[in-house]
Amino acid sequence: MHQKIEAILPQITFNEQGLVPVIAQDFATSEVLMMAWMNREAIEITLKTGKVHYWSRSRQALWHKGETSGHFQQLKGFTIDCDGDTVLIKVDQTGPACHTGERSCFFNKIPL
Repeated sequence: MHQKIEAILPQITFNEQGLVPVIAQDFATSEVLMMAWMNREAIEITLKTGKVHYWSRSRQALWHKGETSGHFQQLKGFTIDCDGDTVLIKVDQTGPACHTGERSCFFNKIPL
């Protein structure tokens, strides 16, 4: 698996802060659950363990999704977009994904 990770990282374009935006999507329903950020370490740990980790910009620290809430994400798929500057992960979500308690962070519907 280590060789696979080393082959994946050069395909990702990190921003000036060393981060890449990540969209988490439910692997069974395709519902978009949340957007967060990953750095190289978060990607490596996520790919090695299958347990999703992000980079918290507010805490400036690695964040294992669910470590405080119990609402973990198990990695089911990992895709890089055509420009290499956004990652889409498919996850098995335990409980709500949003810190508000909502299933998805995208619950604020705007009437058109």
